[in-house]
Amino acid sequence: MSGLKDSKDVLRQGAVRTIERRAFLKQSLSLGALTLLTGCDVTDQDSVQTALNAVSRWNDRVQAALFTHRLAPTYPESAAVKDFRYNAYYGEDAVPKIDGASFKLGLSGLIDNRRPWTLPELYALPQTSQVTRHVCVEGWSMIGKWTGVPFRTFLERIGADLSAKYVGFECADGYYSSIDMASALHPQTLLTFKISNEILAPKYGYPLKLRIPTKLGFKNPKWITAMYVTNRFPGGFWEDRGYNWFGGI
Repeated sequence: MSGLKDSKDVLRQGAVRTIERRAFLKQSLSLGALTLLTGCDVTDQDSVQTALNAVSRWNDRVQAALFTHRLAPTYPESAAVKDFRYNAYYGEDAVPKIDGASFKLGLSGLIDNRRPWTLPELYALPQTSQVTRHVCVEGWSMIGKWTGVPFRTFLERIGADLSAKYVGFECADGYYSSIDMASALHPQTLLTFKISNEILAPKYGYPLKLRIPTKLGFKNPKWITAMYVTNRFPGGFWEDRGYNWFGGI
């Protein structure tokens, strides 16, 4: 068993390194232009990283300014794929196993009522469905049908500070992510419980997945176990490794 676990760890670490190399190459493409624009010395790594971070933050501000509340395209239910593609940086055999009977969603930060929520309590919330396209940063996309509570409804129910800047998420597999409050309040942002009219299978993020059709797939965290509201920039798993934070499409 230990040998199998070691093999899984090697595969997972290899996948992370692969995506980190992609992020590095994306940054490298702009390095020449960055040198001309900022005058930074490319041999001074601290200076280069500072300039790259400034450009990334500028990109985020521009995307946020353009975001407003535009809607992502929706499709007829017949267009939804029944066997949706599994997507993670590790294999399906490493998907988190979560006991729904004992599950409780943890809440913290700028929220009035921080009591944890059980799955029956979450399932009792008003729900809606959407058929939208999931767009992956790796270059593929797929249309699916998701069902859940509008995230704004949930934030209002728990007394979240809707004037705060960010909502952050923690996941059972160690993944973490965050979004701006405008994206959290977007009418198409759902805290989802179902895909294709069925309770999320473990490989799709059981028990909770955030669905944001206006953002790239890595901004749609799965296996959510906790969330918080904050004014401090929370970052994200891939964003802290070089990906653009806003992640809009």
